[in-house]
Amino acid sequence: MGHIARILAAVAASAVMSAATGAAAQAQAFMPTTGLSSQPIGHYEFCQRKPQECGPTNAGGAQVELTRELWATIVEVNNAVNTMVTPRTDWELWGVEEYWAYPNNGYGDCEAYALEKRRMLIRAGVPAASLLMTVVRQTNGEGHAVLTVSTSMGDFILDNLEPRVLRWHDTEYEVLKRVSERHAGQWIGVSDHRNVIVGSVR
Repeated sequence: MGHIARILAAVAASAVMSAATGAAAQAQAFMPTTGLSSQPIGHYEFCQRKPQECGPTNAGGAQVELTRELWATIVEVNNAVNTMVTPRTDWELWGVEEYWAYPNNGYGDCEAYALEKRRMLIRAGVPAASLLMTVVRQTNGEGHAVLTVSTSMGDFILDNLEPRVLRWHDTEYEVLKRVSERHAGQWIGVSDHRNVIVGSVR
């Protein structure tokens, strides 16, 4: 093979590799979902109390366009809720093990933080189909709830235990399931095959 031919072959191989890498990065930006999953009992009861919060959504609004202005709003809401809500367990607030609700007089557990962020972002004009309640498993094996914002640049996690807004695959959690972008009362599984070290589940 001549010198020019070798150069052309190298350029072609590089282009193929770049395309493959770009496709992989694009795929990793979004949670790989599976079929319908079970609805957490706390969310089911929340939907029974507030059915208007849990109906069909406009799936065309999923993966909202991530602009500079929207990013600033997401960060602002995440910081505001993390600052204004003081952590309390459901048992301390409601006398039960699991109770999904908005913050109660400035107190709440992880679901309360996530629900309040969702409510504030909807008020700011973000489509409900892009704001997905999500259940994850922490590295100690305990369950935890966060809010996923699905954008044109990928899925981002808003968390009360982490001040930064991170891409879902940059968190240390194992993502288990999230609300469907088509229906706020239905849940879908997430196939999280990242190499996340997770402790034993109680």
